[in-house]
Parts: sequence; C-alpha cells; structure tokens
Amino acid sequence: MTFHISEIAHRANVSSDTIRYYEREGLIPAPARSTSGYREYEEGVAGRLRFIKGAQSFGLRLSEIRELLEIQDRGACPCGHTRTLVERRTAELAAEIERLSRLHEELRRMALRDCPATTDNGLWPCEAQFVKRGGEN
Repeated sequence: MTFHISEIAHRANVSSDTIRYYEREGLIPAPARSTSGYREYEEGVAGRLRFIKGAQSFGLRLSEIRELLEIQDRGACPCGHTRTLVERRTAELAAEIERLSRLHEELRRMALRDCPATTDNGLWPCEAQFVKRGGEN
C-alpha cells in the first residue's frame, strides 16, 4: 500500500514540506511517482520520519541522523554508533550548561547593581558591562 505525501505526513505528524526537505537531504529515499506525478510513499516511511524527529528531539544533527540511517539501511545495528553520538552530544550539553550557568550568574549580578549618580569612565555600569562583553571572543 502506498500513501500520498499528505497522508504520510499525517501518519508521521510532520508537514509535507518537512518530508520534501528530508527527501532532498537524502534522509528518506525518493518515492515512486504515480502516472500523474504524485509522490507515493511506502508505509515504512512514516516510521523512518518518526525516527528522524525523535533523534532530533535528542539534539542529534541531521548529518548524524543520516549516519544512523545509513547503518540501519545496511541492516546493521546502529546502537554502537548511537552511543558515540549520544556521548558526544552529552559532552556538548554539559559545556553549554556550564556556559549558561556562568551567564546566569553574570546576569543575576548585573540585575542587582544600582546605578551611581556619576561614573568614572563616562559609561553607566550596565553600558560598561555590555561593552566589555561585546569585546569578548
């Protein structure tokens, strides 16, 4: 049984545009076409689309998801490679959490500052903080 793009989009809870994009990116195979030119998707594509969306929800990039799909398409178990990708993503998240924690603390301190009646360098404290941060690399 085959499905038109709107039907498979509904089954996978994605938009038709998402399906077309994934097709262009090589994440789903190009479907057969009807005599009138409509895309005709096999039922298994809905599961593949749900896999892609689920992997994205864990923060995996499309290039990484493509790697996992290629492993699956060869009939191999992608779990070992998944572990590697998830461990890398976990490290990235830990670094981002650390960065956000530092930013949170800096913002908290900035919010507690009072503006003085005069300034030494011609900048208000909040201005000076923004300028300082804008110069950081």
